[in-house]
Amino acid sequence: MDTALQNRPATPLVRTRGGLRTLEFEPGMVQSEMSVADPRRLVLGYARAMMCFTLFHPRPAHIVMVGLGGGSLAKFCYHYLPGCRITVLELRADVIALREQFAIPADDERFRIVHTDAALHMPLLRNSADVVLVDGFDHQGLPPELGTTRFYADCRRALRPGGVLAANIFSYDPRYAAMLRRLRQCYARRVGQFHGIAGNNRIVFALKEPGEPGALRRLQRAARRRGPFWGLVHRLMARWVVFRLRWGQRG
Repeated sequence: MDTALQNRPATPLVRTRGGLRTLEFEPGMVQSEMSVADPRRLVLGYARAMMCFTLFHPRPAHIVMVGLGGGSLAKFCYHYLPGCRITVLELRADVIALREQFAIPADDERFRIVHTDAALHMPLLRNSADVVLVDGFDHQGLPPELGTTRFYADCRRALRPGGVLAANIFSYDPRYAAMLRRLRQCYARRVGQFHGIAGNNRIVFALKEPGEPGALRRLQRAARRRGPFWGLVHRLMARWVVFRLRWGQRG
């Protein structure tokens, strides 16, 4: 097969079945999933796990997201963190064009989608974000540019004091161990994850520096808790984090 054809981005597919709408880059490769009846609900476990950044920075003023997909995290943060500004960096115009099908809000003073290469744009955001969420997958997985030492260092510089990075990495990615090493190097080993929280999606949290009281201690404690029991506890914890945010806004 011609290499150019093999590497060409697949056209995103939108499918609606059984009350769920999915975004897929290849049939069966689900990038995002939305409840048509409740578009703000986080359907996928990894998305709920990403929201555990609020355990380390509960009141961010600015979140930068790498990757839009079906906008699950963007919608959730927009509606349930009302004091927060959200900037989404998305490389693909054909993904941005699907925003209405996934009930993604229009740009306003709090919400903006930027059509850009995040690896090139991140250096422009120095000291501007409280949280950076890296979830920029394509049909081949996580692009190499989003797992380099340089990119992780640019994310760190984009964070304000006390800021937190949350990166979604597949456990079976052959670069997984190398990316963990780079994160530990860039963030002075203030790196950890909740084991078993989202299956093959490993959500890695990195703290720019200890900010919120007890944040580093919670991260270190989580890294030591392994096994099926703690996997269940961590999944329940992620559901609790999401429920608390939604319930708080209804109140």
